[in-house]
Amino acid sequence: MLAELVEIVPGGVEEERGETYVEYAIYGPPGEIPELPDIEAAAGDGLVEIETTEIPDDWADRWRDFHEPVIVGDWLVVRPSWEQAEPGAADRIEVVIDPGRAFGTGAHATTSLSLELLGELASDSPERGSVADLGTGSGVLAIAAALLGYGPVLALDHELPAVEAAAANAELNGATVDVARRNLREQPGPPARIWLANLTAPLLVAVAGLMPAPGEGGPEQLVVSGLLARERGLVEDAFAARGYRPIAFRTGGEWGALRLLAG
Repeated sequence: MLAELVEIVPGGVEEERGETYVEYAIYGPPGEIPELPDIEAAAGDGLVEIETTEIPDDWADRWRDFHEPVIVGDWLVVRPSWEQAEPGAADRIEVVIDPGRAFGTGAHATTSLSLELLGELASDSPERGSVADLGTGSGVLAIAAALLGYGPVLALDHELPAVEAAAANAELNGATVDVARRNLREQPGPPARIWLANLTAPLLVAVAGLMPAPGEGGPEQLVVSGLLARERGLVEDAFAARGYRPIAFRTGGEWGALRLLAG
């Protein structure tokens, strides 16, 4: 459900779970969020009750209450712009993010998993080089890559608010990142040594279908996330068909992230 909602809502989604319920807070201005009526739905052998409640008009500020700094290993901290620096942050690379209407402050499992694998990739090889961040959202992955010493870094997204937020965040962090708009369902990813792609599984499959093979302009390595853990086989198969094999897999709750290598 969360994976589906992320694709269609403009202001972000938060998930909260209890013993007998799952609650999704969906943020967006009037007219830009889907209508979700109260319904009952069959789910396996059970009956699920779905209730919706409209929240107050201060959605643009209320969603900030959910976001806190995220620490990734011993090398990175990602914090929203309205939070103070963490104690000891001087020992880590710090990425400051103001997502605006774009997806991502680093708190979602798919982003933190991607950052874990990016840090692993960077520590495995001192060689840097070009990076393309496909579906950049607020620019977290692209900015982290640039601050790790990769370059040139290109951040792509189809949504204009994401392009604007990523460019502003790159400037905020003093990171050299080129940001551009691209529809990844119709256009292949650009030439780069490393691809980062925090997307949904169907979009990852579409990206794989359009990408060049290794040696023909395809990347040497990829970090892909946004898939549910149970969708691992689907995504691995799509990239395997283009000549890439998995070398690492991380999970966070129901979500997963893959690191793939050419050959």
